[in-house]
Amino acid sequence: MSPDTTMSPEVAKGPDRILVIKLGALGDIALALGPFKAIRRDHSRAHITLLTTAAFADFTAASGYFDDVWIDDRPALCQPGRWLGLRKRLRGGGFRRVYDLQTSDRTGWYFRLMAPGPRPEWSGIAAGCSHPHDNPDRDFMHSIERQDEQLAAAGITDVPAADLAWVAADTARFNLAPRYMLLVPSAASHRPAKRWPAAKFAELAGRLAGDGVEPAILGGQGDRALANEIKAAAVAIRDLTGLTTIADIAVLARNAAGAVGNDTGPMHMIAAAGCPSVVLFSADSDPALAAPRGPVVTVLRHDALGDLSIDEVVSALSLR
Repeated sequence: MSPDTTMSPEVAKGPDRILVIKLGALGDIALALGPFKAIRRDHSRAHITLLTTAAFADFTAASGYFDDVWIDDRPALCQPGRWLGLRKRLRGGGFRRVYDLQTSDRTGWYFRLMAPGPRPEWSGIAAGCSHPHDNPDRDFMHSIERQDEQLAAAGITDVPAADLAWVAADTARFNLAPRYMLLVPSAASHRPAKRWPAAKFAELAGRLAGDGVEPAILGGQGDRALANEIKAAAVAIRDLTGLTTIADIAVLARNAAGAVGNDTGPMHMIAAAGCPSVVLFSADSDPALAAPRGPVVTVLRHDALGDLSIDEVVSALSLR
């Protein structure tokens, strides 16, 4: 056996070792929380490692679903040294089974890195894997149903809904009003058609404030200009852009009166946390494939989101 595949005696003699691959993005992590829990339940005595990206390492490590979290720095094709380092780590991990929940071209190459020699059992879509999800319509399925089918093919059934009861964060530092509502006006910067106009978010914020509900904007550092545009037109609004962690988002959602947002990652976490959510879709994305899942989710779809009225959004709200 070559040096890069030799397992230490501790690894060879220890419990079953399982690898789960989920690299992101935020919405995908939220949608994988049920499968994570199912894998942990079905391999209760195993040592389970998650391979993910740095942005999600702390959040997933706190879940209790994994014994170890590895960070994938996603080497480029022109970085053979980093690919060799990744190969050494994967082959030396002593994994009996791999659940590839990313099922991308990249993770298909990770399956290939396991050669030569016996590969671990592999749940995914890589050619030649032991537990393939071979539904030809998998690309036309919502992630929840697609992952359910994939895990069923590997012997894991009854995948639960996402459970965020374990998430903890000190959100008191934001000093929000006792009753507040989350607004998520951002979306992928290269897909502006996915965004409800900022002026309409501002008008909605004004209505909420008038009803005694404090509106609070969530977003990343790159959403500050958008938040400033909304704040300039709104009567009263709290701006939390760039200030929240993933755990913060989940806890804020758990305690919010409701949420309104575009088809974007934070809305998946908000909906999964149980917050009554109204999610806005344009013709640019399909809710049948990409809608957030949670106990109380309403999807509003207009081909052009600029045509979606404030009244229609307000009517869809189901505030706590």
